[in-house]
Amino acid sequence: MAYVCTNCGLEYVKWQGKCDACKEWNQLAAFPTKGSTKHGEKHRPTRHPKRLDEIQEISHQRLCAADEELNRVLGGGIVPGSLVLLGGEPGIGKSTLLLQMALRFKAGKVLYVSGEETENQIKIRASRLGFVSSSCLLLQACVLEQILKHATDLEPTVLVIDSIQTLYAEEEEGAVGSINQIKACTTRLLHYVKHSNVALFLIGHINKDGALAGPKLLEHMVDTVLQFEGDKPCLYRMVRTIKNRFGPTSELGIYEMKVSGLHGVQNPSSMLLSGQDYALSGIAIGSCLEGTRPLMLEMQALVTTTKYGNPQRNATGYDLRRLNMLLAVLEKRTGVRLHDRDVFLNSTGGLRVDDTALDLAVCMAVVSALKDKVIANFKCFIAEVGLGGELRRVQRMEYRIAEAEKLGFKEVYIAAQQQELSKSFGIKINLISNLKDLIPQLN
Repeated sequence: MAYVCTNCGLEYVKWQGKCDACKEWNQLAAFPTKGSTKHGEKHRPTRHPKRLDEIQEISHQRLCAADEELNRVLGGGIVPGSLVLLGGEPGIGKSTLLLQMALRFKAGKVLYVSGEETENQIKIRASRLGFVSSSCLLLQACVLEQILKHATDLEPTVLVIDSIQTLYAEEEEGAVGSINQIKACTTRLLHYVKHSNVALFLIGHINKDGALAGPKLLEHMVDTVLQFEGDKPCLYRMVRTIKNRFGPTSELGIYEMKVSGLHGVQNPSSMLLSGQDYALSGIAIGSCLEGTRPLMLEMQALVTTTKYGNPQRNATGYDLRRLNMLLAVLEKRTGVRLHDRDVFLNSTGGLRVDDTALDLAVCMAVVSALKDKVIANFKCFIAEVGLGGELRRVQRMEYRIAEAEKLGFKEVYIAAQQQELSKSFGIKINLISNLKDLIPQLN
């Protein structure tokens, strides 16, 4: 018998109340270890050590998913023999995304296995999406041995399982959805896809804290972890890459939820900008980088006189601690009085960002709201702000400026350290050394 923390995956030989790694209480669950290794070894072929120069390099052809946003977050397409885990809140669109991917897949057969819906229910959803495919096969099953038998007979190119928490192996102990069952089923599926060269997509549930349910080991076993984000009342959904062995991490795919399914947003920057025709103070445009994709983002600030002893500091979609730091820099280095003002900050579009390149846009939005002066909507601000009020360079600036120029911005304010970019673009580039040099130019 072993005890595993359901929050971080650390194993213990005996039960204890608090996990030493993640410091959470009452998260240890017991599961039997006898027989698990034996069953796993039965499906694992014998390997012998090889020298590196003896191993022949094989370049895998990525498979197109007929979905540009999904291809982006996967690093350029589906890798044969890979295991992808997709997690998210209930009702966010996980099943819809993978079902429409399966129905639109043209590079081979797809076996879609559901442990939560019947074939008729999936058929109804497929009809609503408006896709018809003869190469997509549906299977309602929860027993792992049956799924592997059908997959071996059909030899699909892509296998989709909805969800991993509904599977159970008959030869393993534990209830459906228990740590032992999730670990054993994932291990068996991992061995299957690596030796059959089938691309496998797993849908995973999340717990009340927003993390993937099950042992933390599950995230280490798979090749790619995708996280579905977004508020259910909102039209837009975001798929973020948390881990990817075959491409860059932190990539972002943006979808719009419609009656006919999830549709990729071709120009996400236009979605994140309000584009209002009337002048409004407290708004500044900045740039954030999600993976390799630059996005123009609108930062909104509201500054009011506080009615309490301690002023309020609120941030939506932005790190509150960094906002407090920037407010302290503004007050200390530029003389802007904020210690008796409530400050509220919002990043539009429901996107959560932590890119330091937005520092300058945040500062200018706060100053604009405080002085009630409008910043022209053709200006954008891209720079990190240091504790001395100095502007610092940010990475991949040329991509950010190119995105601003493509969207019709006429002026961009960047750190003077990146003056080598001043003559590379048609847009006007203003080089600024310190915040106190820029604030008087606000008009």
